[in-house]
Amino acid sequence: MAYRRFRLPRSSGVLEPAALERPALPGSVVDAVLRFHDETQDQGAGRTLLRLSPKRLRTPEVKAVLGKLASRAANVAILWNEDESQIIRVLEAA
Repeated sequence: MAYRRFRLPRSSGVLEPAALERPALPGSVVDAVLRFHDETQDQGAGRTLLRLSPKRLRTPEVKAVLGKLASRAANVAILWNEDESQIIRVLEAA
């Protein structure tokens, strides 16, 4: 029995994996969250989760710094080490 190759037409609408990936998070967004955060959640062991609230994102100074990146900043949280004063991890919701 002979097998035929099946090919999807170019206009099939199938997305390549690279098309689904987001560009890397700009450092300016991380910097803005560190500078302007107004929400903190204690995670224990000297760790705190830092975020920008929707209200804070609407303030003129934050809008001026972030511009079009404000919507991305709304989905960013930074896990901060209080003891060492350094970032442990930057988290971005999909």
